[in-house]
Amino acid sequence: MSFTLLSSPLQGFTEFRFRNAVHKYFGGIDTFYAPYIRFNNKPEISSKYQRDLQLENNHVPDLIPQVMTNSADEFITAVKYIRSLGYKELNWNLGCPYPMVTKKGMGSGLICEPSKIDKILDRVHAETDVIVSMKMRMGYLEPTEILDTFPILEKYPIKSIAIHARIGKQLYKGGVDLESFQRCLDTSKTKLYYNGGDITTVAGFRKMQEQFPTIDHWMLGRGLIADPFLPSMIKADTEVYPENRWEIFREFHDTIYQEYDAFLQGPTPIKMKMQGFWEYWSQTFPNPQKAFKAIKKANNPRAYNQAVNDNLKTVNR
Repeated sequence: MSFTLLSSPLQGFTEFRFRNAVHKYFGGIDTFYAPYIRFNNKPEISSKYQRDLQLENNHVPDLIPQVMTNSADEFITAVKYIRSLGYKELNWNLGCPYPMVTKKGMGSGLICEPSKIDKILDRVHAETDVIVSMKMRMGYLEPTEILDTFPILEKYPIKSIAIHARIGKQLYKGGVDLESFQRCLDTSKTKLYYNGGDITTVAGFRKMQEQFPTIDHWMLGRGLIADPFLPSMIKADTEVYPENRWEIFREFHDTIYQEYDAFLQGPTPIKMKMQGFWEYWSQTFPNPQKAFKAIKKANNPRAYNQAVNDNLKTVNR
């Protein structure tokens, strides 16, 4: 069965510079999702989100904006903005697990309020022509919470629901609950996607395909950041990396570094940005802890570049 690969939105990582570089150097992703728009009690779209969604900044096959809110007014403001740019679909984030979000009744903290979800969707569909899709966890406290939302969601022309098979309280700890995900498949009449930060290898993807043969849209998250070769290797059904793997990675790295260095002010922001990426990238090196430690110790651009060179020497021997 043919399938579609999607890039899951991760705040601080999957912004347009990363998306463009992944598409340019690796390919394999059919649709990218932008990190969520959040209003923070201000009735306007911040410049950060505007930059990320401007068409001239994005050079990928397909991009879908996302919003995280528990307000119909904010949702509609986001719709009007993304429609003005030409986007037709807006993804609603009911998956974010972080307490600073869930305590405000947003992200996965909203799943337990089906009536509020209903009221928001009712206004959005009454007042706009946007296509709505969802990204959800299975609940915040219990994996059955999502089941109570399905009758509500089925009242509306929801395009799809990408489900992360954990509850919000888990954050990213512990295993995924595939039994509860199967229950969602058995229950929902809306099309479901599998959103899996746990898919980190081609073999792991094959195993998931065997377990859920009806799923034809797969969303890659942390596995894509750690190993951007993963989507193209999944598409080619191979576990063999290209011979020039690390040369490609170096070009990819340098592109991201140069673009962020030109945008961020001062050595500290660029250090923190790249350190965030290396927390994932180091996982593909022979000694992940040592590779990441070398990056963390680099306190200036010259030392950082030397640390990158040293890390690459461990794989280019």
